[in-house]
Amino acid sequence: MAKAGFYTIESDRIAFRRDGYWYSGSERIENARIALLFSRGLRRASDGSYYLQIAEERAPVDVEDTAFVVRTIEDGPGGWPLLVLNDGEREPLDPKTLSVGPENVLYCTVKHGEYRARFLRSAYYHLARLFETEDDGRSFLVIGSQRYEIELQSPGGSAAETLRS
Repeated sequence: MAKAGFYTIESDRIAFRRDGYWYSGSERIENARIALLFSRGLRRASDGSYYLQIAEERAPVDVEDTAFVVRTIEDGPGGWPLLVLNDGEREPLDPKTLSVGPENVLYCTVKHGEYRARFLRSAYYHLARLFETEDDGRSFLVIGSQRYEIELQSPGGSAAETLRS
């Protein structure tokens, strides 16, 4: 009898896709507890690749866009946006790291700036209530009396210019 673990899916490749879901081969992993376990066990190797580390077992992972996604946003202390990530962790938004990438996808950094996170649609719409756009097309996130400009990234991923409409 095989030991419990990744052996049951060793013939398929595990992937975390841009939609914020885990997949085994082409099938979405529907079990929320397994998805949370995988999100919490995701590690980045020194070469930039990803793998799952669950106890003593490891399995390679394909990460389609980002290793973390912002699932939703909660109102934190003082109305400050609190990000809820796919690993169940909550952390305050660092608005200085907001950027818009290809296909108008909103990103920020998480985990003390170590990882880039993609905003899922529901999180984006929750945050969008705090957006303002100037006549010149620049966009800002407004929290209280503070305004933070949202940057537009070039297709290569660097913050090249500010968001223009």
